[in-house]
Amino acid sequence: METINTANTAKALKNKAIPTSTVGRGRAVKEEFTPDSAVWSDDLLHISLGNSLDLYDSWDTPTAIISDGGYGILGFDGDTSDHLGLPEWYEPHVAAWSRHATPRTVLWFWNSEIGWTAVHPILEKHGWRYVNANIWNKGRGHIAGNVNTKKIRRFPVVTEVCVQYVFEARVGGVVLKEWLYDEWKRTGLPMKRANDACGVKDVAVRKYLDQGHLWYCPPPEMFEKMQRYANEHGIPGGKPYFSLDGGKTGGTAAQWASYRSKFECPHGVTNVWERPALRGSERYKTNGFNGKALHLNQKPLDLVSRTIEATSDVGDVVWEPFGGLFTACIAARDLGRRAFGGEIDPTYYYFGQKRVTEQRPQTRLLWSQGFLRVPFEGWLHSLSRIVLSTAWSFCRGVLCSVLYP
Repeated sequence: METINTANTAKALKNKAIPTSTVGRGRAVKEEFTPDSAVWSDDLLHISLGNSLDLYDSWDTPTAIISDGGYGILGFDGDTSDHLGLPEWYEPHVAAWSRHATPRTVLWFWNSEIGWTAVHPILEKHGWRYVNANIWNKGRGHIAGNVNTKKIRRFPVVTEVCVQYVFEARVGGVVLKEWLYDEWKRTGLPMKRANDACGVKDVAVRKYLDQGHLWYCPPPEMFEKMQRYANEHGIPGGKPYFSLDGGKTGGTAAQWASYRSKFECPHGVTNVWERPALRGSERYKTNGFNGKALHLNQKPLDLVSRTIEATSDVGDVVWEPFGGLFTACIAARDLGRRAFGGEIDPTYYYFGQKRVTEQRPQTRLLWSQGFLRVPFEGWLHSLSRIVLSTAWSFCRGVLCSVLYP
């Protein structure tokens, strides 16, 4: 997470007596470190020291953006004192993301519940459409021994949110949901005929043409079926219908695919992520994996990898605007994606650069052996399936030997 520059939040909180930032709070490293270079890169990863607002224009177009900025809970070094200053601080970044995004870009917004709630209107204002809120449940162990339940005035908090957004696609300035509906109405055909076009019972009317929260972006093959049916049976004077090339021809499945963000749901995964907080060797520390934890908001590599793998392909571009220790950049590189990251704090950048350098040999080994070229299913998922399959076979054998000696 990038340390927050308090200049933006100062204006929003100028009438408050409390400080606007907790810079230095709980920081493991008190002294300042200066990196040898403000830029570091390899074949897949490019990180820079500086404000990401000054870096975005030099980064390639993102397929996925992993945002892990201010939380507004006065909880760690650099965080704002509360959530009220977050909208103003985030807005320049959100606006920049929108300028560089395409309809295929997915944003994963990590935050506290109240922090996300405060920033959500800014995201919508700049064209980001809410998809789903994912809850990271760290479990009771996260607060064990640290909370006096006799005095606390709320239930202990053991969660964070990672909210999925997509950049709202538009045709002629009209969002897809409304454009699909308007195009079908132009044909003069009854709404129910859309079901005939798609060869379904009612899903076309109930989801593809719905104007409420049930709307679902039709798959490319279904879009093309609707387009062909409309141009065959619709009012002749209105043709072409569902055109994506300025009214020359009806849109194709390939054209429509470019208006849909990528997503591949791993089997068995829901929006509640049961995963303990980082402990022990999982945390990057002042002396590699020894000493004090460097960043209290470091994210689990496996959860960040899950989001990247679900919404991008090998070779796609991942942004990490608030780098911290560059967990998202490392996850992206491990999955064969290209990553761009920025960090404004020299000390965090120093250790973040150290971390990506130390973990580079492992990545290169996996890449050279072909593990990192597997799209979506990935080497980690493949390995987990092998382990689970082996464990199940062993347990089944033991069980059978007990039941049928």
